[in-house]
Amino acid sequence: MENRKVTEVVAALIWEGDRFLICQRPAHKARGLLWEFVGGKVDPGETKQQALVRECREELAVEVAVGDVFMEVLHDYPDLLVRLTLFHSVIAAGKPQMLEHNDIRWITVEEIPNFDFCPADEDILKKLMEGKR
Repeated sequence: MENRKVTEVVAALIWEGDRFLICQRPAHKARGLLWEFVGGKVDPGETKQQALVRECREELAVEVAVGDVFMEVLHDYPDLLVRLTLFHSVIAAGKPQMLEHNDIRWITVEEIPNFDFCPADEDILKKLMEGKR
């Protein structure tokens, strides 16, 4: 892990009642068809919050209001060392559209085991299943 550059990644935990939004990665991308939270890499000169607003606009065509950090995770993939910051977020405008993902779903915490998520999300999902919001 030493001497590897950390890639800053942000994601949104968006609730609608007792369900939250998950997105399925496109088949042609790394970790294709695994499920994840909407988000992406932080570009140079962007804050994490700005990056998350941009990613939600690009991937789902929605405007989000970014809240507090829910959790931060460091994960070492074979091709990438990521620091994932997951923010509580609220859709301020628009309805999620599949601009980039293979599928998008609203699921309850109880449904988490039915989906194959990206490995970096596992600790986050564990925290959600422990009833933390």
